[in-house]
Amino acid sequence: MNKRIKYIGVFIILLMGVLIYRLAQIQLLETESFSEQDVNLMKESVKQRTQEVIIDDGRGRFIDRENKPLNETYLPTLVLFPFLKNYQWPIDQLAAAISVRKDEIEQLLKGTKNEPILLNKEKGFQLDEQDIKAINKLKIPGVFGIFMKTEQSDNIASHLIGMTSENETEWKKRYPDKEITSLSPEVGVTGLEEAFDEFLQPEDASRLLYHVDGLGRPLFGVNVKYIADSNPFYPIAVQTTIDKHLQEKAEQILTKHQINEGGLVLLDIENSEVVAMASKPDLDRNDPKTYENKMLSAMFPGSVFKTVIAAAAIDTNMIKPERTFNCDRNVYGQTEKEEEKRAGTLTFEESFAKSCNYAFATIGQELIQKKSNIIEEYAEKLGLLSFSGWSGKVYHYDQFKQFPREQRGTIWGDDSDKRSAKAIAQTSIGQKNVKVTPLAVANMMATIARGGEKREVKVVDKILYKNGETMYTFKNHLMKGEKISPATSSKLTDLLLQVVAHPDGTGRAFQSLPVKVAGKSGTAETGTLNDNGKKLYHKWFAGFFPAEHPKYALVVVDMNKTSGRAKTNDVFYEMVEQIYNVNEE
Repeated sequence: MNKRIKYIGVFIILLMGVLIYRLAQIQLLETESFSEQDVNLMKESVKQRTQEVIIDDGRGRFIDRENKPLNETYLPTLVLFPFLKNYQWPIDQLAAAISVRKDEIEQLLKGTKNEPILLNKEKGFQLDEQDIKAINKLKIPGVFGIFMKTEQSDNIASHLIGMTSENETEWKKRYPDKEITSLSPEVGVTGLEEAFDEFLQPEDASRLLYHVDGLGRPLFGVNVKYIADSNPFYPIAVQTTIDKHLQEKAEQILTKHQINEGGLVLLDIENSEVVAMASKPDLDRNDPKTYENKMLSAMFPGSVFKTVIAAAAIDTNMIKPERTFNCDRNVYGQTEKEEEKRAGTLTFEESFAKSCNYAFATIGQELIQKKSNIIEEYAEKLGLLSFSGWSGKVYHYDQFKQFPREQRGTIWGDDSDKRSAKAIAQTSIGQKNVKVTPLAVANMMATIARGGEKREVKVVDKILYKNGETMYTFKNHLMKGEKISPATSSKLTDLLLQVVAHPDGTGRAFQSLPVKVAGKSGTAETGTLNDNGKKLYHKWFAGFFPAEHPKYALVVVDMNKTSGRAKTNDVFYEMVEQIYNVNEE
């Protein structure tokens, strides 16, 4: 019996020891890194007994080239803390100050589940700066008028700017030597939010907070603490090259013409800067399939790629004025079955203007016979195979990229394709394994317009401190490698002009625009079918304008469409018209 009591006693002592150790582990030893999940118990404890209103999360912001904010605004907001429903307070004065019924405020407080109430334009309460002053003049505990940083409901450039996500594990992985300053640390996961994440990280947030007990009642009376970010340098602003007005117009035009998959890229030619970039479908945080920025994705270019073949043909003196091509034939040299596809005998210039596949398949074969790598060589000279986006050393980043998700272009799937007449023919018209990004095609057009000078594309010009001083400037970069000559650029420009000027050119619809356009159309088979068994195509138009003194390069892509009239021309036309009207104004 005594033995059994001893065993029970030892067991109880051991059990108590384990419990005491566990309590010490939670309360003293592993307060900031508990269990395999690395839980910060102190922070979780603070979360449980703290209620707060984030006025400004302290994360850096994006502005356009004229310092206009993109995708965020500061809304006049009334904050009502929930403990007000348990106290007598001058609700009549507040109602009179903001012209809202007393019973409406009371109803809102009754309906809250111990969470602060935020009333602003998005909630149907039209408040202005004078209202905020009137609210704060009352000095009612638990009632505040603030200007709250808020994402705009009609976000623009959403794919370009990207998204953030609350992810403490990823935050610690990226910044192991930094101290977490937020209860819910965010990281950029797409677009510029991802590229500039380290610069955008908050030093601290501006917030209102108070401490509560288990029932949501104030622990220290009705005092609410205001914590403001007093750092004069942070948060920073990323100044993009985007023109906010033209970005909005681009997105409206794409929606109007029902471009459901695809988008456009508009570049300023002089500095190779992105003025507008829009991708469809619209970004939906709840649907990962919409995250991809199509303008940075490599895809079949179709006849737009004939520009590369034309450049190589010009430089190798392959094109003689008297040479013609039988464009009644298809890409494989067989007579076209459909009569409407027969174009008769055409010169090289006419073949380019009317996009004759047979002519460029023939030229491609001859080019490969002269030099096996000539097609990729000229694609590289025009900037289609390298990354087009700005990259370089920025502080401790040896290769910082403004477009981290940009894909490379490709020409051949396998060297054996260069020994196959059919594969060469398909490659020469931008099919088979040819894939390039719309961004790269826009930059190719800008390169031709600049006389052959290749530049990396910028979408961010500067990083600015909070006080407006410059933290970092992204200088213009030339692209490495060989380039086409000014003479070749001039001849390519003449060809691109004929696409629009020729009575039967594939870009003749642009003849009525107020400025002269040089460009190239493209229709690429994707090799896939829709639900009805119809072939799907990518429709392109890429060009620059005004042709005499080029200012802009523009690419429009309408992806996965069945055959028929392309919407790309409509979008291109209206975008040029819009830019011209804006410049005239």
